[in-house]
Amino acid sequence: MNSRVFYTLIRLAVVCAALGLAAGCDDVSTAELKTPVYKTGLKDSDDNKTSAFRKDFPLQAASYDRNNESTFMSKYKGSVNFMKNDDVDPLPEGYKQAAQPYLKNLWLGYPFMYEYREARGHTYAIHDILEIDRINRYGEKGGMPATCWNCKTPKMVQWIKQYGDDFWAKDFNQFRTEVTDDDSIGCATCHNAETMQLQLYSEPLKDYLKSVGKDPAKLPRSEMRSLVCAQCHVEYYFNDPGHGPTKRPVFPWKNGFTPEAIYSVYEDNGNVDMPGFKGKFADWVHPVSQTPMLKMQHPDYETWIDGPHGAAGVACADCHMPYQREEGKKMSSHWWTSPLRDPELRACRQCHADKTAAYLRGRIEYTQDKTYKQLLVAQEYSVRAHEAVRLALEYTGEKPADYDQLIIRAKEAVRKGQMFWDFVSAENSVGFHNPAKALDPDQFHHPEPGRHQRGAQGHQLRHRAEAGRRHQADRAAHPQDEPQAPAGPRIPQDPSVVRVPEAPAEGRPDVGRQQEDPVGI
Repeated sequence: MNSRVFYTLIRLAVVCAALGLAAGCDDVSTAELKTPVYKTGLKDSDDNKTSAFRKDFPLQAASYDRNNESTFMSKYKGSVNFMKNDDVDPLPEGYKQAAQPYLKNLWLGYPFMYEYREARGHTYAIHDILEIDRINRYGEKGGMPATCWNCKTPKMVQWIKQYGDDFWAKDFNQFRTEVTDDDSIGCATCHNAETMQLQLYSEPLKDYLKSVGKDPAKLPRSEMRSLVCAQCHVEYYFNDPGHGPTKRPVFPWKNGFTPEAIYSVYEDNGNVDMPGFKGKFADWVHPVSQTPMLKMQHPDYETWIDGPHGAAGVACADCHMPYQREEGKKMSSHWWTSPLRDPELRACRQCHADKTAAYLRGRIEYTQDKTYKQLLVAQEYSVRAHEAVRLALEYTGEKPADYDQLIIRAKEAVRKGQMFWDFVSAENSVGFHNPAKALDPDQFHHPEPGRHQRGAQGHQLRHRAEAGRRHQADRAAHPQDEPQAPAGPRIPQDPSVVRVPEAPAEGRPDVGRQQEDPVGI
């Protein structure tokens, strides 16, 4: 066969393949594709434990059971529930990054000082909270309200129906005998039990959505694939008496999602009675500096929403519940975990298909390395600041006329600085969800007064318009030699990063978006 005939056959094969592809596309109209609706026979108003769903959804149940694994550690995070706030309990074998050494100092006087562990999988939510010292050995001092059940079990629906807003201020321990591990975070946390459609049970999230003109029951599936996570992976506070139902949880998003916007909410809405802080909200008063303090929870949603992935429309579930095929069926993984757990990083490479797993892991750890080092620096500054205020309060020598005002300003700096550190520290990605917000101080402030007053709608519009700028900020935070970078390089450390002090506290020093098509659940 001469070359002319060969190339003619090749062209013919290409044309036939193209025609076949076009014909195949014509067979299925994308307008006709719909997410299946299930009829489980369960009633959504019932007390539905996870076991009630296993018979109808065995593949999802098997995936869900993988959340019981508690031995994995990436470089900075994992599912081994080691003690993070001391230098006594040994770290997991092979895990070189230590807990932040000053956590007990920073949380002195707050229940987290008693026990603070790395979280295990969602299946352990009830088991682990019932084992912690701050509600057992120190329960009387901890004073945890029933509100703390809000992110542990979908049984909240029944409790709110029974008690209404009186539920929140009840004693947490009153309800511990009403739940088992089968009531832990599970199917009913995110799904309507009758139809398996995504739905929200979180009262504070529904409150927020209504405040910005959104109906929680009529949101698109693409938005719900992140909002079901935002029921818990957020910052929140409990109402002080006189500011709504006592201890009812509130998401502090009315001014936006930046640390500065959230901090502005805490400038009132509270019952602090201290000169310079009257009417402000505080979680506790630090006994060293006598400063009204704020404890961040786990602001994953607030960090993600204006980060590179959130601005691009990538949902939480795209990365943490990637689609997979089991027995020929497409389904979302119900093993809620880090993409780093997969050696091949397949969740990441859905979008970043031109990169190797080693390279992507290097990118992630580069951001986490920078963030972790800055967290160590920031926490040491905070500890020193508490001590400086203590010394100033005890000073008896000659003082300027405005000394009391200087003390107030110093306390304000301590309060705000530690909250901003905790915003990054308490978030679960060690900076990766939003490198610019974690590492760029300018990201912590409003670009102009009142920018976020219109709530989430204006907020999201602004970030969509600035998606290109956000991408550039992300690239600036991750210098690289793309796209020809070799497999899995460790990016050189940026010399501009502030170094950790050479004499830290005694202890361990080192402490894509898929095309969304119909799926079942």
